[in-house]
Amino acid sequence: MHVVVIGAGIIGVTTAYCLRRQGCEVTVLERRGGVAREASFANGGVIAPGYTGPWAAPGAPGALLKAFFRRDAALRLKLSADRALWRWLRQFVAASTLERYRQAKQCMYRLARYSQEEMHTLQARHAIDFEQHSGLLQVFRSDEDLARHAPLRTLLTELGAPFALLTSAECRALEPALNEHTPLAGGVRYPNDETGNCAYFARRLKEISADDGVRYTFDSAAVGLDIRGQRLEAVITERGALHADACVIAAGTESAGLLAATGIRLPLLPVKGYSATVPIARHDLAPRVGLMDERFKVAVTRMGNRLRIAGTAVLGEASARIDRVGVPTLLKVAGDWYPGAAGYNQAQWWAGARPTLPDGPPVLGRTPITGLYLNAGHGSSGWAMACGAARVLADLITGQTPGIDLDGLTLDRFARPVLHQGRPALQSP
Repeated sequence: MHVVVIGAGIIGVTTAYCLRRQGCEVTVLERRGGVAREASFANGGVIAPGYTGPWAAPGAPGALLKAFFRRDAALRLKLSADRALWRWLRQFVAASTLERYRQAKQCMYRLARYSQEEMHTLQARHAIDFEQHSGLLQVFRSDEDLARHAPLRTLLTELGAPFALLTSAECRALEPALNEHTPLAGGVRYPNDETGNCAYFARRLKEISADDGVRYTFDSAAVGLDIRGQRLEAVITERGALHADACVIAAGTESAGLLAATGIRLPLLPVKGYSATVPIARHDLAPRVGLMDERFKVAVTRMGNRLRIAGTAVLGEASARIDRVGVPTLLKVAGDWYPGAAGYNQAQWWAGARPTLPDGPPVLGRTPITGLYLNAGHGSSGWAMACGAARVLADLITGQTPGIDLDGLTLDRFARPVLHQGRPALQSP
């Protein structure tokens, strides 16, 4: 079976690897000149089943409105007249109830936990070094911030996710480098969560899979799909048609555009995030575990002799341009907690658009078109979910039963089949 994977970010590379492991002939199409060149390039590096969750949550719509009056807001909106943006926002608001949040969190935790297990298996098999560190500490600057987190701690307990609620003193004992002058009400420690360099992992896995026979075609964009009688025949590239028995769309923010001509409307929105990578100046003042500042939604993680500071989310923004609105917040958070740790004036800046669905979880698996599959919409948690999502796709395509329940993770939650001119099509509800 020949499978074409569209996209060579962390989702596409892991998918190609798993398909090849299960005996498929695999070709990867990537519009850039190498792997992990977009959202996978310089993200926060957090692999956190416990922390991973949807942006759509109780209070999120209100926070989005307040963001118009705060330049340091974690969640912001780029307004436009684009109808797709407003449809996405309506679905985002609808998904921001406590019950919908609980459902989405459960789905994302299930996939992220499975993915972490798959990643550890893969890492042990190939001895991949990707600047991995264990542990994640979520810090709260005020008692109010800590109280707002209480319902999530209840849900974590129900899920069986390992965590520990820490006092301020316990946080500082776990992470002695924390600045004693920054207000700290307490924290949550996720002992099984971890961090690592996503781009390093993707590049190494590309080498491994290419040695095993996966063909990578770079600077080659997929521009369409040849579908006849509701069956995939070929992927259309800038260089011509490429026959495929199956195709996995793992093209990040471009995924919805590729699907549009098939009649499948996927509510995928680019959400821009920023990161700064800075050299560590004092290792004794640098973090030992990954840190997540809950108020500003900024992560500070250690990668070798560098710090990665990542955060903010600009809904509807796809440009990789570094604007000065998102920059100060990242430096503020890192400087608040680790003021003498790094050369912050030497920051290397990056921005990337994350493919985000309004309710949080990605879409995995089959579509109504025979041979066409999706592995898309992972938002800011692509690195945390990549290995598990890839294994799910490989199992489905090769006729095996996936290792997890896919309830809440498929296209069904966004689309229902209808008849259109005598042929099956999809229409969003």
